[in-house]
Amino acid sequence: QVQLVESGGGLVQPGGSLRLSCAASGRIFSIYAMGWYRQAPGKQRELVASITSGGTTNYADSVKGRFTISSDNAKNTVYLQMNSLKPADTAVYYCNAGGLRHNQLNFNSWGQGTQVTVSS
Repeated sequence: QVQLVESGGGLVQPGGSLRLSCAASGRIFSIYAMGWYRQAPGKQRELVASITSGGTTNYADSVKGRFTISSDNAKNTVYLQMNSLKPADTAVYYCNAGGLRHNQLNFNSWGQGTQVTVSS
């Protein structure tokens, strides 16, 4: 089993900032990529940002220039720095990781989600 534990969500005013963290643990041999998704009420889950083990990043158009994804490969941890937050960013944010376990089987795991609310 590979577990992902997220932290850092909360309530913030429009224009404010938050930093999400997600740490992966378990019998991990290697991680190919980690990412953040979000799901707002009544909407489908969507990709926010992703990063490969080599550092290649990908962002949803709606967050480009405002959000920054980064990772610490030694700690199997991914971060999402969110600046200039808007009410439209309100959602449950989920961490995702894909990679290889020590038994040479692939894994694709999700965190439990953390609520981000942007409101005045």
